[in-house]
Amino acid sequence: MISRVACIPACSSLRMILPDESLPRLEIAMVLSIQQRSAGALHSCRPDRRSSPTRRELLSIGTLALGGLMLPQLLEAEERIAQKSWIKKKSVVVLFLGGGASHIETFNPNMDAPQPYSSITGEVQTTVPGMTFGGTFPKLASVAKQMAVVRSFSHGIGDHVKAIAHVLSGGTDPTGEAKLGYGMGCATAKLGGATHPQTGLPMNSIVTSEEVDSQYRTERGRIERGAAPNALGSSVAPFNPSGGGTMLKNMELSLPIDRLDDRQELLAQLDRVDRQLDTSGAMLGTDRFQQQAIELIVRGAKSAFDLSKEDPRTIQRYDTRKFRVGKKSFQPSQLGRQMLLARRLCESGCRFVTVQSSGWDMHADGNNPGVAAGMEMLGRPLDHAVHTFLTDLAERGLDRDVLLVITGDFGRTPTINKNGGRDHYPKLGTLAFAGGGLKLGQVIGSSTAKNDAPASDPISPAMLCSTVMRTLFDPGQLRLDSSVPRDLAQLAEGRYIEELF
Repeated sequence: MISRVACIPACSSLRMILPDESLPRLEIAMVLSIQQRSAGALHSCRPDRRSSPTRRELLSIGTLALGGLMLPQLLEAEERIAQKSWIKKKSVVVLFLGGGASHIETFNPNMDAPQPYSSITGEVQTTVPGMTFGGTFPKLASVAKQMAVVRSFSHGIGDHVKAIAHVLSGGTDPTGEAKLGYGMGCATAKLGGATHPQTGLPMNSIVTSEEVDSQYRTERGRIERGAAPNALGSSVAPFNPSGGGTMLKNMELSLPIDRLDDRQELLAQLDRVDRQLDTSGAMLGTDRFQQQAIELIVRGAKSAFDLSKEDPRTIQRYDTRKFRVGKKSFQPSQLGRQMLLARRLCESGCRFVTVQSSGWDMHADGNNPGVAAGMEMLGRPLDHAVHTFLTDLAERGLDRDVLLVITGDFGRTPTINKNGGRDHYPKLGTLAFAGGGLKLGQVIGSSTAKNDAPASDPISPAMLCSTVMRTLFDPGQLRLDSSVPRDLAQLAEGRYIEELF
């Protein structure tokens, strides 16, 4: 199965009927819910054979409740937010390595020290003097001047669920127990608007992979929960049509679930609705925001699924399916497709995208591989997908507009267990940056000779959060806007990673 994203905003329910008697009575019914779900995103529905509805029924789209706000009014409000001077035209992609990738075998191989304190996959020299990466990252090494790696990223939580919530909340959830705090993407949407004012694209999205391995599915669920809005409310929750997003219960088109991957049929159906809207005259007499409310659902959905606009060579460049990933059950790696979809979202104006990657809990036990086999299995597709992503952004002139962050639950022990694995180790973790207009081509911070603790000032999840928020928003201008809640404004005003600015 491939990863899926869509461009439908959060709302409670929608029924849209095409009113022209001369047209087939085609109905697209979409049911959107804020309740958690685990089923697939699209399910079949039957066309309604009742008499043709009125223009009033068509425009009842405008009465969709979202905190008492009608959808056209919501779009108008989003446009007002978008005009705020403190919002920068940048996007952030967080590639989250669920399970906790080894900081040693990724970006701190430490080959001056003996094993087990050094990388068991060796190292590769990068294009930056003095900077080396783990042995499964040769392609990333060639673009190291576009990256900055942090070797003193640290926190104190060794439990997966709590650590993921702590990191993805940027430290606003200090214990990871979901009693406080909210996902960084949710805070971004609260500050900058939940949907794009022109396209209706959700500004906080998560791109997941359909996992067949039970351990991988568990890790995917942890990442989805860790990115939750909590007290900020479901309207800013990550948009996740591929399984479990809090914005979407299901999206119903006249298309069976087993036809979901038949993109041509899906696009043909949406094209028919598009043409019927144009010819029926239903759009006449509506104001701009009512028209936009309809267009974002039909035309926005179509563009999300339409990969035909991509050069086939670009799709091939991203492809990581030759790498098989898993432990008990295996499947082709979908990370390349996920990164391509993340780029498409950013290109369309999405402000925050979380990309889920599973399998990095390399204990060498019944559920997980050891470090050597695990890095060969997961490190290679990551190397390929991220290298392609960065190269693609640069070719499109988007490298200064999109910030990539690579991180995970925590790092791994500097010692190797009897089975050839490394265990949980929050004192050091993986953290790397690329793009976003930051100062790159550098190593920030250092670890001790045994790779077991920061040797320089620790970089915390809270500093990561402030760095991300400072990339997306102007903290000086933000501070002057009295309409912004202080707890959110302070996210951009806190201590950040100064070396990047």
